[in-house]
Amino acid sequence: MSLFARRSRNVATPLDGVDVVLADLDGVVYQGPKAIPFAVDSLSRVSASGARIGYITNNASRTDVQVAEHLSSFGLEVAPSDVVTSPQAAVRLLAGLVEPGSLILVVGGDGLIDELGKAGFRVTRDAADQPAAVIQGFSPDVGWKQLAEASFALHQGIPWVATNTDWTIPVAGGIAPGNGTLVSAVHTAVGRLPVVAGKPEVAIFEEAQRRFDAASPLFVGDRLDTDILGANRAGMPVAHVLTGVDTAKQLLSAKPDERPQFILDDLRGLFEPYPETTFSKDSQTAMVNGAKVLIRGNDVVVLSAGDNPTDLLRAACAVIWKSGRAIYGLQVPEELYAG
Repeated sequence: MSLFARRSRNVATPLDGVDVVLADLDGVVYQGPKAIPFAVDSLSRVSASGARIGYITNNASRTDVQVAEHLSSFGLEVAPSDVVTSPQAAVRLLAGLVEPGSLILVVGGDGLIDELGKAGFRVTRDAADQPAAVIQGFSPDVGWKQLAEASFALHQGIPWVATNTDWTIPVAGGIAPGNGTLVSAVHTAVGRLPVVAGKPEVAIFEEAQRRFDAASPLFVGDRLDTDILGANRAGMPVAHVLTGVDTAKQLLSAKPDERPQFILDDLRGLFEPYPETTFSKDSQTAMVNGAKVLIRGNDVVVLSAGDNPTDLLRAACAVIWKSGRAIYGLQVPEELYAG
């Protein structure tokens, strides 16, 4: 009899039974102006398989038309209606907080202004205009003056909606401050927090499920604190790809509500049989294919690296997560997170 107890799932690809793939953009499909390797071919293959694809972004700086054009430039077939943006979810939340046609102070760019116009709201940048609410989203052009105007307006006690609170954003030059950093600046000035529409809140996931009438969706993301946490909150299976912000080191220390069902090297993994994880009877050892990782005392020990670094990461994550122990209480070998 095997020393390992089988986990209760059949060996299948992450796409099995999925009717809609909901893909994050930055770090999953592209980074800056360039497509991530294998992403375009993999997504085209998803479409050819019969599953729909929806593209979900927390980035509020562009309209759905601009995002669709960007994706289409890579050779993907994408219409604006295939793109779900955090401004769309934010404006839906805003509509429940203020009267139709209200004047809204905007901190952000075209993506926000476009969606506000579609919904019949009027726009200002000036707190002296006495807006009914403030809506805030990322734009590379946001500076002190816009943040100050938002602060002036919010001191009047009006509603505040943020598209998202990502602390960072991956761009062509590397990792840069995201909308969460800018929201935090306003929060410091006004002493309260906004209602948030984007990931990791569920509003944007609900918007996507409505849009695509998704019965069995799979979300694909690259960061734990927004993509994975949000999909888990929304009750949606989620795959994490190692092409963006969070890589092995962050996965090993992931909190319980930030853990994905699938860990993929890149989007090609959507079509590959996902390996089973097996555990020893005492749950101190996890094995994925030829990779085997043990927790002995406070030490995480690689018993066998196997042939696939991603399988080794999957085994290490499985045994650490199952242990219920905080990562800072464990000695983790560098080979599990270096690279």
